Amino acid sequence: MPRLDTSLESSGAEFLVLGNLLIEGIQTFKAYTNFPGYDLIATSPQHQTACRIQVKSRWATDFDGGFPIRNFDCDFVVLVALNRGYRYRRRVTAKDTGRKDPQFFICPIAVVQSAQLIDSHWGKVFLKQIDNIEHYENQWSLIRTFLESAHVSPSS
Repeated sequence: MPRLDTSLESSGAEFLVLGNLLIEGIQTFKAYTNFPGYDLIATSPQHQTACRIQVKSRWATDFDGGFPIRNFDCDFVVLVALNRGYRYRRRVTAKDTGRKDPQFFICPIAVVQSAQLIDSHWGKVFLKQIDNIEHYENQWSLIRTFLESAHVSPSS
């Protein structure tokens, strides 16, 4: 199966995360180029804190729940399951395109690191390796709490 060019959708996923954070009232900026390890920076001017967010996305609705990650220089990883259609299996019915609303999993970097497969050449992490993954779905409040923590500072 040829590799799918999803660069446009990948950028879209970053903007989806950016938009959701802004709607939640969390000031966030996009790091456009040359910021290995993170794509977005969320800030709290009141608490003088910031956090770095790496966005990972998967195009297919039927993806295996895994994503590669090698750079852990961030505070959160947000996996966006774009759910744009089936790529790895056939449709169940002729009308079933597999398209549905995107899903967002907001995971602290320590959670992602502990779920990474040790022997994976790609540094792959699978959602099924994360305990209670459903607790991380749409949990934008994790980022807000991180930013409001007094012990967290951009200079530390």
